[in-house]
Amino acid sequence: MNQFFNVQGMTCGHCEKAITKALIAFDPQAKIVIDRTLNKVEVDSTKTRVSLQQVIAHEGYRVVV
Repeated sequence: MNQFFNVQGMTCGHCEKAITKALIAFDPQAKIVIDRTLNKVEVDSTKTRVSLQQVIAHEGYRVVV
């Protein structure tokens, strides 16, 4: 299921890599598309929205609802 997140604090390629790496570690089957200019993270995963938000937040980024 595709889920979309508005993520604050992504400023560079390192930020994108950190979020991608954390999400893949949590769900190796996930497909991730990040557009940091729009602060958008799209995750195609079977995991719950809350758990994906927690993974992103654990990396130090704020998910805005």
